[in-house]
Amino acid sequence: MQQDSQHYTRCMEILRRSPLFRNVDNVLLKDMLQLFHYKTRAQGETAISSESASDHLYIIISGRAKVSVYNPDNGREHILFLIGPGDGFDLISLLDGGWHDAVATALDDMEVLYTTIQQAREWLNQHPDFNRAFLPYLGEQMHGLADQVANLSLFDTEARLARLILRNLVPDKMVQEVSLINDLSQETLASMIGSVRVVVTRHLSRWKQKKVISGRRGSWSVLDLQALLEKAKQ
Repeated sequence: MQQDSQHYTRCMEILRRSPLFRNVDNVLLKDMLQLFHYKTRAQGETAISSESASDHLYIIISGRAKVSVYNPDNGREHILFLIGPGDGFDLISLLDGGWHDAVATALDDMEVLYTTIQQAREWLNQHPDFNRAFLPYLGEQMHGLADQVANLSLFDTEARLARLILRNLVPDKMVQEVSLINDLSQETLASMIGSVRVVVTRHLSRWKQKKVISGRRGSWSVLDLQALLEKAKQ
């Protein structure tokens, strides 16, 4: 991306705030941005396919995507995590160069930057500032996947749903809103906890009756944080 691009200034600001690039020197960051390419994806499209992720590093500029794996035999989906502005995908390919089955599907209209895996590996080898940011970021993603394995193995669906909501709380003085997942469908929430929509609907309806949560899709909030914490421990 060249400096005369209409997207240059905004992309630069997003990268500066990204956990992957916020400690990188501005001069180096400008050099890196020149090697990125810009593209958009519409809501519902495959934002990043398995094929392209094995060859490229992607950075989200705007919008969100769900990173999922699918069973082609029964159509079941499991959402590994969500990514948003400043997040990268697929970082594991930087390490092993292997093929990964996960795909990223746009939950909103999206803007993304991408460069080749080869170029990103050169940054890792040549620039310690980028390397120091990359490893903790990758470690955080790996911890998240390990937590998912533990949740699926050790907790029932109600506890998993409670833990999902707690991970996405945005505390406020008056109300505790559920930001990143607020407008997602119950089917999507079910795919994030390894369940099905009817089970999620049952839990949410019961919690609303007991005034643990309130609202509807797009405006969920937690009314009784302690009760939700207790459900997450079951």
